[in-house]
Amino acid sequence: MPHATPEDRRLAEEAARTRNWKRWGPYLPDRQWGTVREDYSAHGEAWDSFPHDHARSRAYRWGEDGLLGLTDRQCRLCFAPALWNGHDPILKERLFGLTGPEGNHGEDVKELYYHLDATPTHSYGKALYRYPQEAYPYLRLLEENRSRGRREPEFELADTGILEQDRFFDLTVEYAKDGPDDNLIRLTVTNRGPDPAGLFLLPTVWFRNTWIWGCRHEGCTLKPDIRRDSDHRLHLDHPTLGRFVFEIGPETSLTPPGFIFTENETNTRRLYGTEGHTPYVKDAFHRYLVHEETSAVNPAGRGTRAAAICRLELEPGAEAIVRCRLRSREDAAGESFGEPFNRIFTQRREEADAYYRELIPQSPESEEARVQRSAYAGLLWSKKFYHYSVCDWLEGDPEIATPPDSRKTGRNAEWTHLFNRDVLSLPDGWEYPWFAAWDSAFHMIPFARIDPRFAKDQLILFLREWYLHPNGQIPAYEWAFSDVNPPVHAWACWRVYKMTGKPGGRDVRFLKLVFHKLLLNFTWWVNRKDPEGRNIFSGGFLGLDNIGVFDRSKPLPTGGHLEQADGTAWMAFYCTTMLAMALELALEDESYQDIASKFFEHFVAIADAINNLGGSGLWNEQDGFYYDQIHVDGQVRHLEVRSMVGLIPLFAVEVLDEECLARVPLFTKRMNWFLTHRRDLAQLVAFADDSGGGRRHLLAIPSRDQLRRVLARVFDEAEFLSPHGIRSLSRHHREHPYQFHWDGQTHTVAYEPGESETGLFGGNSNWRGPVWFPVNFLLIEALERYHRHYGDDFRIEVPTGSGHSMNLAQAADEIARRLCRLFLPAGRDGRPADGPGADPRNPILFHEYFHADTGAGLGASHQTGWTALVAKLLEDAGLRR
Repeated sequence: MPHATPEDRRLAEEAARTRNWKRWGPYLPDRQWGTVREDYSAHGEAWDSFPHDHARSRAYRWGEDGLLGLTDRQCRLCFAPALWNGHDPILKERLFGLTGPEGNHGEDVKELYYHLDATPTHSYGKALYRYPQEAYPYLRLLEENRSRGRREPEFELADTGILEQDRFFDLTVEYAKDGPDDNLIRLTVTNRGPDPAGLFLLPTVWFRNTWIWGCRHEGCTLKPDIRRDSDHRLHLDHPTLGRFVFEIGPETSLTPPGFIFTENETNTRRLYGTEGHTPYVKDAFHRYLVHEETSAVNPAGRGTRAAAICRLELEPGAEAIVRCRLRSREDAAGESFGEPFNRIFTQRREEADAYYRELIPQSPESEEARVQRSAYAGLLWSKKFYHYSVCDWLEGDPEIATPPDSRKTGRNAEWTHLFNRDVLSLPDGWEYPWFAAWDSAFHMIPFARIDPRFAKDQLILFLREWYLHPNGQIPAYEWAFSDVNPPVHAWACWRVYKMTGKPGGRDVRFLKLVFHKLLLNFTWWVNRKDPEGRNIFSGGFLGLDNIGVFDRSKPLPTGGHLEQADGTAWMAFYCTTMLAMALELALEDESYQDIASKFFEHFVAIADAINNLGGSGLWNEQDGFYYDQIHVDGQVRHLEVRSMVGLIPLFAVEVLDEECLARVPLFTKRMNWFLTHRRDLAQLVAFADDSGGGRRHLLAIPSRDQLRRVLARVFDEAEFLSPHGIRSLSRHHREHPYQFHWDGQTHTVAYEPGESETGLFGGNSNWRGPVWFPVNFLLIEALERYHRHYGDDFRIEVPTGSGHSMNLAQAADEIARRLCRLFLPAGRDGRPADGPGADPRNPILFHEYFHADTGAGLGASHQTGWTALVAKLLEDAGLRR
């Protein structure tokens, strides 16, 4: 029923633009330091150019960061709590972690925090931060991880022993809205340890610095102002955001002087040894509290950054609550706290419960529902403000050091049109605090369930002219916008279109918008990645490089060139998706039938090339598998690595039934002509009769026999089938590493179920065995489409050799069941994703990928984006039951 809950009504008001419910949210990034945006170095060393040690003292150019914070959608006014336990060398204002070069498996956050709840309009949100009571072990974490090799596990905060006997504080951060510009904040600190312990809590508000960069850029403003109005109240004025009030509950006892003030400007004396134009700088609160420098803060009671000082003394198990409110001056009439404040929080929590009861088919008390709700919470908390104007970044600003001339021909120099200033769904707010195009596509599948409007808007945004390159390329990620990610954007658009409406009531306007821009992107792929025009695609980062023998983004050390099974299959997948979209649009406008014919014929040509070019294409008849192929010195060799690269050809599958074809006669006529007159290619289109007497046409790369042979490996527990999904590399290579010998050198690929032991491709080279949700999800969907064509008569053994047969829909369900099992408790062993020895009391984390044998979560620990696909799998399982 439309608008069944108050949250549904708020979403409808936001969509109709009658109330701006999403103006405020958890959009404050978890990390701004160490990003490409903030890097103005000569050699592009972003981690070294702006390290964590600078973050407390240096004003950011392109954003802000904070601890589980709140900001408006343009990140002008920010709120976040800061903490100090009396022992740390640094005021805890942001999350700490190791940079890419420091970690033995790449960058890695070294904090404990959890996203507990959220609603799509951010009318309610809840998160938890776990803070040790002793001095934070910054140096030990750094030195221990630096000393470890790739064969050793990462050294985590819990490994230091600092959390033993629960000697930590839990800071629970909650937000609730009483209106679009009225944010209620509740900070609950609990002493979990066995002894009394003290803590300084600093609720902090500040303005992003938009006034010292020379004012040549869009968004430059006059300097805003924060000033004391009373002992518990601040006035905040911003030229474009408006006038706001920040208040602390009157029951909170503030440590004199109560509020402290400074400017959000760089401490040039500390960083560069030069005098700035103000003595009151960004790290003033750190210096005031940790080093007792009373002169660091502005005694006049005003600035662009302000904090209240709350000294909390807590007995074991005791908690203290600090209530705050950030709202527009117009909303500030009436009582700020007391019973109305508590009533709003209670109401918003109940409304969140009601919203998810309507959305999640399982009982709210079930573990499945808990996982889904946690996944949605992490997804919503990972929406962050992202700002990057490449043209301005290349030129630099008058008020900071001018970038070197080499910058104008270096990283991202060809993306001068790109202008990002949006709230985006990020892969991980700390480890990947920037968009990644193919990640975002997967994020939108679970987002389509909780906020269809946001899902569509994000997909459209990446195709807008200030994102999409004039040549048609979608930007990859800020480290290298010109890198190539798998072309899954069209699939995401098509899936979101079908998920967010019923036949006859779907958003055709959305589909038209994205289809026309996707035509540009498809053309870019064809022109750039099929160098010889033979429908075999290669070159560039396609998401799976670390499985391979070589870094495919660079010239091969052997010379020659690669023909890629995955690159070619991704393009076939792109074709089938565009074909499906064109046929849908042709139901309203027959002119789309011509373009549908183009994609049909292009798919057939690609399927023919991957199976038959040069005799057998990229198919290896002996092994029954698809492999990359290398051409060098007149020789052609398969690279016989059994990996996800060889499974991606299964993704490109589409079923056309008689009912569909009857409604597009021009396309059907062209297709029949093609099948009649190109009999050499017609064999690539399979036919089957349906129960109603009609015929189904199957477009797929593998034949029925080839599909059966590949699936025998997919569901073999000695190869791809793990207890927790499909591995990215066959376990066969544990005992039989693949070796490629050339010119006196040996290149090896071996099965590694967890973190990769090779740094060949830089950073965290981690595709050599672990389970990844995105490709598993695509395989599940593909098997469901094969089942639609082949029906129940096509059966395979699952697991291979077990004697237990399944149809392909049941096989798909089995993969989904194993993936979901990662997050469901298994008796005393807890959730496999938590890893061995984990505290079962800890909330759920959604990792980037998972150990293929144990299921332990690995990589980025808060990559809820594509791992939130588990919510869709659990929902589907619940609906089937």
